[in-house]
Amino acid sequence: MDQKKGTIEGAEMKRIRVTLTSRNVKHLEKVCTDLVAGAKRKDIKVRGPVRMPTKNLSITTRKTPCGQGSKTWEHYEMHISKRVVDFHCPSDMVRQVTKITIEPDVDVEVQL
Repeated sequence: MDQKKGTIEGAEMKRIRVTLTSRNVKHLEKVCTDLVAGAKRKDIKVRGPVRMPTKNLSITTRKTPCGQGSKTWEHYEMHISKRVVDFHCPSDMVRQVTKITIEPDVDVEVQL
């Protein structure tokens, strides 16, 4: 009864936000499921993954470098997907959860 509300064994509970960003949705979803499954094995309260809107970046450019000939155009697009996962646990527990193998094209950002 001496422990404060929101603490476990004297450690303060914090909200840790993990933001995952990638151009490859399959790799992003795999990392998300591995991250959430690892947290649930450790009995950590998890909220997410929250799917943020996909950014669609596009560039339209002329095909010919000199400007002569028919005016033909090339369109390039890149889609960037983002997922947000929140953990409610002591900060030292997050290190144990994030020791999963992360795909090389997935960017991870951790906010305490």
